[in-house]
Amino acid sequence: MIRSFFYIVLLILITRTAYAESEPSIQSTTFTDGYTLDIGVFYANSDSNFIATNPKTGGTFPVDFEDELLLAEAQYLPYFEFTFSFNQRHNIYIDWKSLDRKADTETVSQDFILEDIDGKDYLIETGSKLNTLLNIDILRIGYGYDIWQGTNYAVGVSLGLHAMFVETAFKGTIGICVPDSTLCSNSVATPEIIDETITAPLPDIGLYGSYEFYPGWIFDAHAHYFSIKYDDVDGSLVDVRLGVEAKICDNWSLKLAYNYYDVDVTIEKTRNIGNIEQRTFDYNINYSFTGPMFAVSYVF
Repeated sequence: MIRSFFYIVLLILITRTAYAESEPSIQSTTFTDGYTLDIGVFYANSDSNFIATNPKTGGTFPVDFEDELLLAEAQYLPYFEFTFSFNQRHNIYIDWKSLDRKADTETVSQDFILEDIDGKDYLIETGSKLNTLLNIDILRIGYGYDIWQGTNYAVGVSLGLHAMFVETAFKGTIGICVPDSTLCSNSVATPEIIDETITAPLPDIGLYGSYEFYPGWIFDAHAHYFSIKYDDVDGSLVDVRLGVEAKICDNWSLKLAYNYYDVDVTIEKTRNIGNIEQRTFDYNINYSFTGPMFAVSYVF
């Protein structure tokens, strides 16, 4: 499905480009410097887990944030994008997506150890009550260049950087363990323990295009992709969007799009014990959205 969406948008842009090159070269007079702010909502589906240790066997297994710890799997989320267009062909854009969730688990179904959270190991026992928070923010900064332009179309390429900020917090009946041993204290009511993980910048490349098929009505599309392994981060992203923009006055527009957006990131955590680097705690976060997206756009 991911490849299909990417190839469809690529085909649309290539087809439009070929058509544009067959037309007489006309320098557009409609592209001017300006700022655009989009504010909207989209519907997200999430699947995230972390690797925990079995206190009895010492082995590891995944704990699912949604199934085991009851974080919401689907919800409506805000979306913001800011674009600066200048010198007719150049565009700088910044967008931000946020997924903040928390939930109460009245009875944990299995024993596990959270390793290397703010420098300590914590024991969660079967039957414990646990409050869990997982906040994910994705910031994207990029640059786009319009390779082909006409009176009613533009096709370009883009380069960007993504950064994913992950924050987890646990509060409830929790015990403290001695690192690299099987010794754990009795579980007691524990204040919130917080672990923050920030990924390295992850690059993406993309294609985009727009076509005004009727005065005030614009079809636009883009496709962004990255896949990289950097240090302790292994991630990939696919972002494909097909949409229509309708101008309601000189500065205001409404945008409706169909978006496929998928981020899959694994973050490995290690610590040094006795001059030996040991792997302790992994996050695996899959953050996806397939469906409609609505935004209000203002140009100034």
